[in-house]
Amino acid sequence: MYNFLLEFHSIFRYVVLLLAIVVIYQSIMGITEKKSYTAGNAKSALFFMISWDLMFLVGILLYLVFSPLTAAAMQDFGAAMKDPNLRFFAVEHSLMMLISLVLVHIGKSKIKKAATDYKKHQIGLIFFGLATAITLFAIPWSMRGYWPQ
Repeated sequence: MYNFLLEFHSIFRYVVLLLAIVVIYQSIMGITEKKSYTAGNAKSALFFMISWDLMFLVGILLYLVFSPLTAAAMQDFGAAMKDPNLRFFAVEHSLMMLISLVLVHIGKSKIKKAATDYKKHQIGLIFFGLATAITLFAIPWSMRGYWPQ
């Protein structure tokens, strides 16, 4: 089950990132070209949020139940903080992803309450853009040397 969830989590990130590109692009176009905030924009933002929720749910399952990395980190948290790979997965990755998830939800909520189309696009760009930037930094890209074992 661990390998399946880890592979799903690793591959599904591209769906989340693709949807992030879509909502950020729509926000930029909405701002620069003064476009209306359409039902299509709302659906894109909703799908982005749902994909994020699913990704986070799988991540929580990995973190709390299936990951040997976090299990090892929890056995001796002090020692885990001295190991960059364990620290990344036990603290840094999960915390940054939680912050990203919260930003996506706050952004989606604020968009619903915004009075103008311009403000909706602006809020989407700010919150979804920040969430995506944090996410890109928190992903364990192989070039960074972090990888679950």
